Amino acid sequence: MENMLKVYIYQDGDRPIFHEPLLDGIYASEGWFLKLMEANKQFVTGDPGKAHLFYIPFSSRLLQLTLYVRNSHKRSNLIEYMKNHVDMIAGKYPFWNRTNGTDHFVVACHDWAPAETRGRMLSCIRALCNADIEVGFKIGKDVSLPETYIRSVENPVKNIGGNPPSERPILAFFAGGLHGYVRPVLLKHWENKEPDMKITGPLPHVRGNANYLQLMKSSKYCICARGHEVNSPRVVEAIFHECIPVIISDNFIPPLFEVLNWESFAVFVTEKDIPNLRNILLSISEERYLEMHKRVKRVQEHFIWHAEPVKYDLFHMLLHSIWYNRIFQIGHT
Repeated sequence: MENMLKVYIYQDGDRPIFHEPLLDGIYASEGWFLKLMEANKQFVTGDPGKAHLFYIPFSSRLLQLTLYVRNSHKRSNLIEYMKNHVDMIAGKYPFWNRTNGTDHFVVACHDWAPAETRGRMLSCIRALCNADIEVGFKIGKDVSLPETYIRSVENPVKNIGGNPPSERPILAFFAGGLHGYVRPVLLKHWENKEPDMKITGPLPHVRGNANYLQLMKSSKYCICARGHEVNSPRVVEAIFHECIPVIISDNFIPPLFEVLNWESFAVFVTEKDIPNLRNILLSISEERYLEMHKRVKRVQEHFIWHAEPVKYDLFHMLLHSIWYNRIFQIGHT
């Protein structure tokens, strides 16, 4: 990939929906990729004849902020806007029609992105944070995009790291809003039930963030339970703080699963097994836990955004997954 891959970026599209990276908050992954891709000289080509992939540089978050009519509960105008954009580039250039868009890709982190990119855009490769097979995520075509909560644009890896295994007295930790159907079940079974399981709703705002990070750094396992959607920034936060992610989200495809062996550094618990959560975690041997802890530290580099991309960071891993899926598609046509 390093020496071969070339990407053509469409210059069409008006700001803020196109070419406008948002670099903080829970949807920051799409913005960081957009910023780094448009500034890249290694992979980007101005000659579409040399391109293996074609990037449509839009922001699903800014599409929602710009066009969604508050309290309308309708997204049809967002879908129509993206359809019209694809119709425009398909009419203006020959590239989309050559493959029906299968060598085109988008990177979109908002919860609504699967809906925003269905219909006319469904044939292209979609890197989505909401990687839910029940709402149209296609394994082998689409890419699971990590939801990385960027608190500091100047220092995206601020507070990375955590306590050594011997200084993690908490077995399992979760704190968060009770949206969706899984989290209320989690709290029903485990809130205030065991002293070494810190399972609670949102922490108080006063020092809440500092306490949250300290609890992650002091826990063996961090519960990543789905909310309204399958994805959660807790997965990457857990990895950053060297806390084993425990993913409770049926139908969720974890990020970069094409190349990472998730079962070597994470635990997957089905939603129906929440009542058995403690027994599942206690059944993991100390030796196995220590090995997972080593591996979770090892994969941290793959989830980090750098102002200047470095080999094996999230920018490179994501681009690799997109290219991998394109090659996979070619091999199965």
